[in-house]
Amino acid sequence: MRVFAVLGLGEAGGRIAADLVAAGAVVHGFDPLVPPPAGVRGSGSDADACRHAEVVLSLTTAEEALAALRQALPSCRPGTLWADLNTSAPALKEALRDAAGGTVEVVDVALMAPVPGHGLSTPMTASGPAASAFAEAISPYGARVDLIEGPVGAAATRKLLRSVFYKGMSAAVTEALAAARAAGLEEWLAGNIRAEFARSDESTLDRIVEGSRAHAVRRREEMSAAADLLDSLGVPARVARASRDWLADLRP
Repeated sequence: MRVFAVLGLGEAGGRIAADLVAAGAVVHGFDPLVPPPAGVRGSGSDADACRHAEVVLSLTTAEEALAALRQALPSCRPGTLWADLNTSAPALKEALRDAAGGTVEVVDVALMAPVPGHGLSTPMTASGPAASAFAEAISPYGARVDLIEGPVGAAATRKLLRSVFYKGMSAAVTEALAAARAAGLEEWLAGNIRAEFARSDESTLDRIVEGSRAHAVRRREEMSAAADLLDSLGVPARVARASRDWLADLRP
């Protein structure tokens, strides 16, 4: 039976901590604002939570991740696995590794899907010299960890590159539907978008990339007109204008 510490017991940390307990692990948790879930042993600070832990799961926020490490480090035993699950730039993961100074083994862990609905089984990627040790420690409790070759920061790089697509697509869809709603055409556009998703296949990506380059001039003009339309509808044309500018850069 392994002993875990979970720092940050919000939506993600609380669910993961509860799932670890349900799977038979001993879990100490700390969050200054959120009480621990049933079965999680509450602590008075990051340092208290980490005192007996073999594996620390840091789910604070990216902004608080470095402070949490520094606060807890004096109480951590040498060789403790410090898994940072916060979404952040690779530079922060590297800063955590440097701040640890070898006292704990920092593992860069990226959560690759929303935690609600998945909990501990949320797909994870992990990188760094201690990534395999992290996977061996947490997988028996139901975690799904894919190992990424490379240093601390490699998992974060992959997640954020993927986020440019997924979150950017989400922003484009949200902006388009807001404009359609203002024009009284939301139902029509929603059906159109659903149909496009249903028709996508392995060739879709190539068509998007090649078509954007081949028709950059015409499509830039189209997106400029789209941005003007959104202005007239009172909808901020953030994605439309960003698309226009990207197409301008793609012109041959």
